[in-house]
Amino acid sequence: MRSALCALGAAVALVLLPAGHARAEGPEPDRDFTIEDSRVTESSGLAASRAHPGVYWTHNDQDAPLIYGIDSRTGKTVATLTMQGVGTPRDMEAIGVGPDGDIYVGDIGDNLDGSWDHVWIYRFPEPEVLKDQKVAAKQYVVKYADGARNAEALMVHPKTGRVYIASKNEDGGGLYAGPERLSSSGTNVFRRIGEVPWVTDGAFSPDGGRLVLRGYFSAREYEWKDGRADGDGTSVGAPFQGQAESVTYTTDGSAFMFGSEGQDSKVIRVDRQGAAPRPSEKPADTPGSPTSPQSPAADGEGGSATVGFLVLAGAFVLVFGIKRLLRRD
Repeated sequence: MRSALCALGAAVALVLLPAGHARAEGPEPDRDFTIEDSRVTESSGLAASRAHPGVYWTHNDQDAPLIYGIDSRTGKTVATLTMQGVGTPRDMEAIGVGPDGDIYVGDIGDNLDGSWDHVWIYRFPEPEVLKDQKVAAKQYVVKYADGARNAEALMVHPKTGRVYIASKNEDGGGLYAGPERLSSSGTNVFRRIGEVPWVTDGAFSPDGGRLVLRGYFSAREYEWKDGRADGDGTSVGAPFQGQAESVTYTTDGSAFMFGSEGQDSKVIRVDRQGAAPRPSEKPADTPGSPTSPQSPAADGEGGSATVGFLVLAGAFVLVFGIKRLLRRD
C-alpha cells in the first residue's frame, strides 16, 4: 500500500510540474535532484548544510533516529547520522541548522491533533566529516502554552538561534516562539505569536530577514521584523508535488529548495524573485510570458494550471486519506 502511495505521488508531481521550470544540468550543487537512497521514503524535512556546500540533510517521518546527508550534485547519500542519547522518535517532521552550526530536528508531529501532551526537539553539532557515524544529541521537551497540537514546521533563526514552530491545521495554524535558549533540564514552553496558513514546513533565509512557509499547494515568503512575520507575505510559486512536505533556502539565499515524500522523491529549486542568477544560468521564462511571485500562474491558477490544481487536489485527498489510515493501523 505504501509503495502505491509513493507511486501515485510521484506520478502526480511529474504530470503537474510547471513547464517553464529549468531542469538541472551537470554536477552543479543546489539544483534539482532526486533522493536516490531507497531508505528515504518519507522525506519530511530539508536543511542546507552550512559546513558542506551542496549537501542537504533530511529524515524520514516516523522512523529510527536517522539523519541522511544527500549530495545535491548526485542525489546520493554521503552520510548517515545515528542520533544517540534520545528515545525512539514518534513523528519527526522538520530539520534546520542554527547559527551555532548545530542541527535541530523537530519530533513535533501529532497525527491525532493533540494526543501527546509534549513533543521533542533533538540537537547535535553538524559533523565536520561526511561519513556514516553516531552523533551525541540533546533532547528537549516541548509544550505549547495553549495546549497540544500537530505541527510539521520547525525554524531556527540564523542570527538569534531562537526556535519557532508552526502548527498544522486545515483552517490555519499558529506560529509559536520558543524560549530564548532551549533547556534540556526542564520543559520548554512555546507561545503563540501569530497566525499561519496550512503549513507543512518552513525556513528562515540565511540573513534572517525572511521566512518562507509552505503548504501542500502553495508557499509564501514573509519579511521577518522584530521577531514576527510581517504582513500577508508574497507567493513564491511553489512547484506541484505529490506530498509536499519540505522547504529550505540555498545557503546563499538566492533560491528555495522544495522537497516531497515518496520513493526517489525530487527536490526542486525555485529561484527567488529578484535574486541575481548564477553566471551559468539563463532565465527560465520565455520572452513575452513573464511570471512573477504575485501572478496567478505562479500559484498554479488559470488555464492548464487550474486543471493541474484540481487533479492534484483530488490526488491529495486520496493520498492523505490513505496515509492517515495507515498510521492508525
